[in-house]
Amino acid sequence: MGERLQGFGFASTVDEVVEGVDLTGRTAIVTGATSGIGAETARALALTGARVVLAARRTGAAAEIAARLSRQTGNDRIEARELDLADPRSVRRFSDDWTGPAHILVNNAGIMALPELVRTPYGWEQQLATNFFGHFALVQGLERPLAEASGSRVVCLSSAAHLRSPVVFDDLHFKYRPYDPWQAYAQSKTADVLLAVEITHRWSDRGVRANGVHPGIIHTELQRHIQWDAAGLPLKSVAQGAATSVLLATAPELEGLGGAYYQDCRPARVVEERSPGYSGGVAPYALDPANAERLWDTAVAALASGSDGFVRRQA
Repeated sequence: MGERLQGFGFASTVDEVVEGVDLTGRTAIVTGATSGIGAETARALALTGARVVLAARRTGAAAEIAARLSRQTGNDRIEARELDLADPRSVRRFSDDWTGPAHILVNNAGIMALPELVRTPYGWEQQLATNFFGHFALVQGLERPLAEASGSRVVCLSSAAHLRSPVVFDDLHFKYRPYDPWQAYAQSKTADVLLAVEITHRWSDRGVRANGVHPGIIHTELQRHIQWDAAGLPLKSVAQGAATSVLLATAPELEGLGGAYYQDCRPARVVEERSPGYSGGVAPYALDPANAERLWDTAVAALASGSDGFVRRQA
């Protein structure tokens, strides 16, 4: 890593990460940008001078955030567009309406640990549908704009919770095993890392690369509603939690990096088992090329059969 990057770590903030970075003339898309680290990621990207598109289900809220960020950053190239990741038709509309290159895509949106099993109209478990399938469909739909950028970056938000479960290919949607909220969430977060691995494998020769991110345990209101074994671990502020995503999206020193998993603004170590309290690391199954290829092919088939043929070809 370069000298500048070596100064970043657990406590680094987005403002520190983007200091001196100029992305004028580039376009970034951030999903789930209406609150938390999504909004903070959008703010940081706006500070670089990039055009920033807030892709969100609630366009009214996204428009308010866009206006606020424009006032805060002085960047008037921030806009809101509708995107419901749980609805493949919404994803298709978003990608079909897109024109021009997409230099940065931050797959930030997600849902966590739904207490009861919920299925989409296509029969998919809701967390996997939103956290993975929705972003997979978005990446597929934006394949050409990403390639046109000649050096685009995709950031896939994962979590240390991925250490709880690999992708269970034989029962993705909990049809044959008891539903567990955290197992479902963990599976979706493993899938997000595998997506980054396979994007890089398939599209790096066209200048498209992707990486996975563990943002950390963020100090938000959400934490008081969730009981899990992260209690007692150090929490990050929102500005700290978004820093690793922003680093991967913007740092010139990371040009050409792909298929990796980062936490605390650094590459994560590979761990064979989950340590008490999720102290960090990435599971081998989340970086396994065979798993990544299998998941990609599974997603192509699922979307083609379950969403009115959204995926029209094998990419």
